[in-house]
Amino acid sequence: MHGLLLCYTELMTRFNGNRKYIPGSVSARNMSIRQQQRRAAAESFDSDTPRNYSELTPRGPLAVKNQVIGVLLPNGEGGTVIPDKAFRETNFGPVLITRDNLNGAPFKMTVVCEILNPDNAFHDFRGRIVEVLGDMGNNDVKMLSVLRQYGLSQSFPEDVLDEVKDLPVNPDPLMVENEIKNGRRDLRDLLTITIDGEDAKDLDDAISIERLDDGNYKLYVHIADVSNYVKENTALDAEALLRGTSVYLVDRVIPMLPPKLSNGLCSLNPNVDRLTMTAEMYVDQSGKTYDGNLYESVIRSDRRMSYNECYKILTEETEADHEEYGPIVPMLIQMKRLAEILRRMRSGRGAINFDFPETDVILDADGKPIDVIPHPITFTNGIIEQFMICANEFVAEKFAGMNYPFVYRIHEDPDPIKLARFTRIARSFGATGKLAGDVSPMDVVRFMDSINDESAKPMLDQVLLRSMAKACYSSQNLGHFGLASEFYCHFTSPIRRYPDLYIHRIIKSFIHGDKSRRHFSSLVDNVANHSSEMERNSIEAERCSDNIKICEYMKEHLGEHYEGKITSIIPAGVFVMLPSTVEGFVPFRTMSDHYIFDERMYRAMGARGGLKLTIGMSVRVVVASVDDEANKIDFVFEEGFERSFGKGNQKEASVKKPGRRKLKRNRKGRR
Repeated sequence: MHGLLLCYTELMTRFNGNRKYIPGSVSARNMSIRQQQRRAAAESFDSDTPRNYSELTPRGPLAVKNQVIGVLLPNGEGGTVIPDKAFRETNFGPVLITRDNLNGAPFKMTVVCEILNPDNAFHDFRGRIVEVLGDMGNNDVKMLSVLRQYGLSQSFPEDVLDEVKDLPVNPDPLMVENEIKNGRRDLRDLLTITIDGEDAKDLDDAISIERLDDGNYKLYVHIADVSNYVKENTALDAEALLRGTSVYLVDRVIPMLPPKLSNGLCSLNPNVDRLTMTAEMYVDQSGKTYDGNLYESVIRSDRRMSYNECYKILTEETEADHEEYGPIVPMLIQMKRLAEILRRMRSGRGAINFDFPETDVILDADGKPIDVIPHPITFTNGIIEQFMICANEFVAEKFAGMNYPFVYRIHEDPDPIKLARFTRIARSFGATGKLAGDVSPMDVVRFMDSINDESAKPMLDQVLLRSMAKACYSSQNLGHFGLASEFYCHFTSPIRRYPDLYIHRIIKSFIHGDKSRRHFSSLVDNVANHSSEMERNSIEAERCSDNIKICEYMKEHLGEHYEGKITSIIPAGVFVMLPSTVEGFVPFRTMSDHYIFDERMYRAMGARGGLKLTIGMSVRVVVASVDDEANKIDFVFEEGFERSFGKGNQKEASVKKPGRRKLKRNRKGRR
């Protein structure tokens, strides 16, 4: 799995809890205390915020609606479900369960509850128990709760399994030869490798490369031909569309396709024939793709390589490497050179590279977290990343030029009002210039490069992120602002993303002349919209599962002291991230001084001591509490930390000359 992360939904959730109470027009004096509580709950939401279960959109592939997950407690002859605090979006208060709707469920267990009156205006909800998940202290129960909350299923329907049960482990040799006779190109003698993480099982891309006599490059990006097996109007295709994407929870994968395909027949495993779609591209020494072709192929990967393995070869090349890997060593050297050419080209046109650390939660054999670390990234991740972007742009430009029905990956221009707010904040950290009017990606890069406070840059990236639109799928080619790309799509991961699989189907149809434009014109909008929704759902589910394990880990470290950096400031306090990527909240109410939050400048000032809290600032914190029900971590400042900054003597942040911004790479490839 490869790719750059531009998931613009990820950072927004930390502010969703700050809802304002809007007083009602009915006098509270004429209402009981219980009625006042219900009215206050019903009216405490903004007008565009769902007020009850009926106003929530269905969640996930299973289209879950009018359900809540929580703990069942006894209440008279019946019970009450207290919603799980971790799932705030479906927490509208306690749900009353009458005796005949308990359905034999035991008390003090985590349950799934169906809401019988989802449109109740006063949050006087009634429900019935439809499933008992078990004791929330059990690891598997917590993960089952995530699956139910986000409408995810680990199993596949019987009709889907029936369609794949007779598929072979490897393609039938006779079938391969017939495919070649019918026009599929035989590339099995071409030196080809895959590069992935050590644990990856769904290998959907492979690379070949040739240095031409004129100094230019011929780059082959081979992608698993999943659409050869997932046919239109089958149960398998309907299920893949429904899921939209594979979901990578902290301790398990919920695949888009049955493992027989995702880890077997479609995965580009070494030394076996595999059907592929190949983007063959000619790239000059400036990084421009000046020619190319797109066709069906068959490959035989020569070796499965890992990022760490390639990094070692390219940084500590030895004679033993040449003996072990043979021609792969010079191939890797050429790949590195071309990737650097492509990186410079994209930086030169204004591609915005966000620098956010990805979190790895390390689990033992029993699923217990034993460490939390930043996901290790090297330049070898960037090699594959650059080639995938190259292929995605090549394919998108080809079909946009033909005005053919297609599914594009788009990232629209930033919101000008939000961008103006970001500009104001960034100027307080030394940024010069302005971002107004028709802003280009290069304008943003130059503005960010003018910031002289290096420590604040990663956090300012997060503020900038909020000023931008979310990357999503569309049937219209609207370009990709973050990549400074006029044409972009997702072509390279059909095993785990439905839009990639679908455009493979469009490409194959175009190659063979099987379908008309009209056929796909009526379908691409639905594919794009549904895939965007499933992607957002998967991001939330993945983040939730990570948070469960991070909180479980940090509960073992209560009272420990850490150094961290302020990542965000809100009226109630500051968020601090540790070097491990664990993030916690320091409430203002726990601080020795009284702090005044300056929303315009995105900082807080101590009224007595004069300490100015800003994003990027290094602070010393202590782990104060862990709420493993709400998945929240609270820190407090280390005793004496605030006093160490005398009024007017706050330590200056280190200043470095502006430089190139680091690539943010992400295993899930959502850019």
